[in-house]
Amino acid sequence: MIRVNVAIKNISAERFWDIKKPIPPIQIGTNINIVGMDKKPDETVEVPFVLTINYNPSIAQISLKGSAYVSGDKDEIEKVLKNHREKRPPPPTVVQSISNVVFIESVLISRTLNIPPPIPLPQIPQGKAQGSKPKGRDYSS
Repeated sequence: MIRVNVAIKNISAERFWDIKKPIPPIQIGTNINIVGMDKKPDETVEVPFVLTINYNPSIAQISLKGSAYVSGDKDEIEKVLKNHREKRPPPPTVVQSISNVVFIESVLISRTLNIPPPIPLPQIPQGKAQGSKPKGRDYSS
């Protein structure tokens, strides 16, 4: 079984928008780049990554850099490295572990900067008629 430990090594965040102005409607772009994979002497694999979050219009930016440390059976580690050499994507466990840590951290940073968090917020439908049933199957009897 693969085990993943994620460590953030660098945090950069800046708010550009005046704190007194209301924030306009925005689009948030997030990008996680896995920079490479390196086998370490202790039979783990270091997976450096960079997360960048950009707001449009440019109200702020957040950047996190770090490494995930993958450990497990020797065969599993070799398979991870072989897939990387063959330009295949990293195991979903690695990507999910990195994503979980960096997105939680980025939400905390966005709260500190008083900017919208980089997660999709639920959309509330506008102008829905009262008493109307949703389209699709009706499971009521």
